[in-house]
Amino acid sequence: MSKKDYYDVLGVSKSASKDELKKAYRKLAMKYHPDRNPDDSQAAEKFKELSEAYEILSDDQKRQTYDNFGHEGVNSSFSSSQGAADAFSDIFGDIFSDIFGGSSGGRASSRGADLSYNLEVSLEEAVFGKSLNIEIPSKERCNGLWNRCSYCGGAGVIRQQQGFFSMQQTCPHCRGEGEIHDKNCSKCNGSGFLSNNKKLSVKIPAGVDDGDRIRLSGEGELGRGGNRGDLYISINVKEHSIFERDGRHLYCEVPLDFVDAALGGSIEVPTLVGKAKIKIPSGTQSHKIFRLNGKGIKPLRGGSVGDILVRVIVEVPVNLNTQQKNLLNKFKENMSHENNSPLMSSWLNSAKAFFKNL
Repeated sequence: MSKKDYYDVLGVSKSASKDELKKAYRKLAMKYHPDRNPDDSQAAEKFKELSEAYEILSDDQKRQTYDNFGHEGVNSSFSSSQGAADAFSDIFGDIFSDIFGGSSGGRASSRGADLSYNLEVSLEEAVFGKSLNIEIPSKERCNGLWNRCSYCGGAGVIRQQQGFFSMQQTCPHCRGEGEIHDKNCSKCNGSGFLSNNKKLSVKIPAGVDDGDRIRLSGEGELGRGGNRGDLYISINVKEHSIFERDGRHLYCEVPLDFVDAALGGSIEVPTLVGKAKIKIPSGTQSHKIFRLNGKGIKPLRGGSVGDILVRVIVEVPVNLNTQQKNLLNKFKENMSHENNSPLMSSWLNSAKAFFKNL
């Protein structure tokens, strides 16, 4: 019996595009698939005919041979029921991939693992940003001799047809590579991979904070037929000698001479871009906080620039000589707790009341 024209089998014209072929085959294959038509030998034969036609016409080289020489030119191109399974699996690969999270045909591939790297930066580098060079361990595929895996035929997968579905698993011999490296390779000692160090330039964006992560796409481990994984840079901001950071604000403590605290004046305090002056009112007490607006950090994700909060610590003089002690004693004689030391006066009154009630 002569075979039916492949274009007629799929119900398309001889000028049909690949998309038109795919659409026609999808519709008819779903209709005549044996699992949907149990005990129907005609449907099974029709499905085989459809798969044969699609496999030939979807391949540019086979299609050209068929157009030139007809069925005789492609008789050896399609053989056994495996061809039908392959064609059906390929055309519905996108569906099965969505359902099962894997590919229905072709070599197995897996994305490389992600890597992590802890990068220590200074506060200034975190605030203003900077490009830094790092060096990470890396594996590259050895360019020595690779032989086609005889177990899976180079596909990287072992496929089984189970009713309506074409199931597959990664080849246990080549682990999805489709190739097996020469065990006697002197370059990699048969492992298939070469270990080395890779240098990378990491751009630290201005405003990053301790614990933030920077993702470098494609700089992770080598995949098996798939893309490389990613490299995640974890930022570790070193302790600063002067400032402590809290989000967009900076804090620091500055010693204040007790005379300046009493009489008032101005002092210079540090910022990340230089010095700034703070006016000290007379009678300033220890631990009073002064705010320098807009001298802090511009947040990485937007927002207003933070402030610097300066806590003054009034320093009591030590190692006094005789003359200094005499001057302070004269000063003390002229002191009035009520007028000059309101905190002391309040505390003394509370203490007297407390002891009186004992």
